[in-house]
Amino acid sequence: MVKRTSFEGDSCPVARSLEAIGDWWSLLIIREALLGVRRFGEFQSKLGMAKNILAARLRALVDHGILATAPASDGSAYQEYVLTPKGRGTFPILVALRQWSEQFDDHPEEIATILVDREKGRPVRTLELRAADGRLLSQAETTLKLRRAPRQRSAV
Repeated sequence: MVKRTSFEGDSCPVARSLEAIGDWWSLLIIREALLGVRRFGEFQSKLGMAKNILAARLRALVDHGILATAPASDGSAYQEYVLTPKGRGTFPILVALRQWSEQFDDHPEEIATILVDREKGRPVRTLELRAADGRLLSQAETTLKLRRAPRQRSAV
């Protein structure tokens, strides 16, 4: 694999997120995990990835705390990959990517599935950004503000 720039210590939260989940294979692995895939072989067959690439991406996702390994649920000697709370927290990211594609893809009719509310069977609403008071916000109505520096503890 080609060595790339690390964003691990970057002050930008987008760059820091990309350090953990910023390549398409990682996002597709997470998508499959959200759909219930747990075994190496299942990931490999669903995604058609080379085993060495899959192993490297799974290891990185475990190292970043997005997946964890656990003994196989069927009692076999295999290990399974399970989403952590941090991994389950990627769900809105994948929904946002999905909805962006549904809106801007050149051929949205070729998208094979729609995301629906399990209970009602109806399509989910588009994600929205809201202010703390509930107002709908556009990009033009937001800005970045510097975070206050953490207080330095005095040595006593």
